[in-house]
Amino acid sequence: MKFGAVLPQTELGKDPIALRDYAQGVEELGFDYILCYEHILGADRLAYPEQSFIYDYKDTFHEPFTLYSWLAALTTKIEFATGILILPQRDVRLVAKQAAQLSILSGGRFRLGVGGGWNKAEAESLNTDFSTRGKRMDEQLELLEKLFREPLVDFDGEFHQVRRCGLNPLPDLIPEIWVGGYADPVLKRAARFGHGWMPATLPPGKEYEILDKLHQYLRLNGKDPKTFGLDARMVLAKFDRTEWTKEYLRWRDLGATHFRVNTMGLGFTRPDEHLKILSFFQKMIEIEG
Repeated sequence: MKFGAVLPQTELGKDPIALRDYAQGVEELGFDYILCYEHILGADRLAYPEQSFIYDYKDTFHEPFTLYSWLAALTTKIEFATGILILPQRDVRLVAKQAAQLSILSGGRFRLGVGGGWNKAEAESLNTDFSTRGKRMDEQLELLEKLFREPLVDFDGEFHQVRRCGLNPLPDLIPEIWVGGYADPVLKRAARFGHGWMPATLPPGKEYEILDKLHQYLRLNGKDPKTFGLDARMVLAKFDRTEWTKEYLRWRDLGATHFRVNTMGLGFTRPDEHLKILSFFQKMIEIEG
């Protein structure tokens, strides 16, 4: 199993030294990857009373491709992942260019986690149709795969058209695409286009049912569930410390290939505080073997 740390970007703020120290510290601890969340715009909750929000305009979100290009130059081994990039809000041709470039500059240390997003206010402020995000995302993923692999692409979709154009340079190591979410269309999307699955929180008691459904879709697409990745998340603040190991073991038994730890919400504001708790968690897991 590979272990990752969720970048505590809402708590480290915009200090580049803090971000550098955190990334280098996570690498020194021996973690395999850093994962960051993504939003382009934050909304004012009061302006959208009909919508519930996880984050708003007061929360810090760094642009992943810019951030990771910089951090890749300051590290040597650690992988970077988006978890998730809200693909329907972006031009997929530009995403392909940015992802390919980041893969090249980092030596292949980039994994592209994508999802449809939950923030209608953000989507509409970016002039994208929230109601069609699933259909557009399926088309985006199909086009993305072609852009990564073919020097010249012809594509005529409902939402995207490309005529005899392509990326240069193409990536030597094509970024793996991982899909976030657990709704039925998302599972089908992950099985069709993905190298792995990035669930956030699953309904209690439904884990095996959802996994069985994903495995069915994988087999329908000619993929072996045993070789398909599962990147699980644990928000430490949601559990008592005595339950941390139990939650990890639960995901291990569910077949997780990756396990990311989120240290936000514990009251920390400095990189060393986040790194200390990551080290503590790491030692707990090592005891379990």
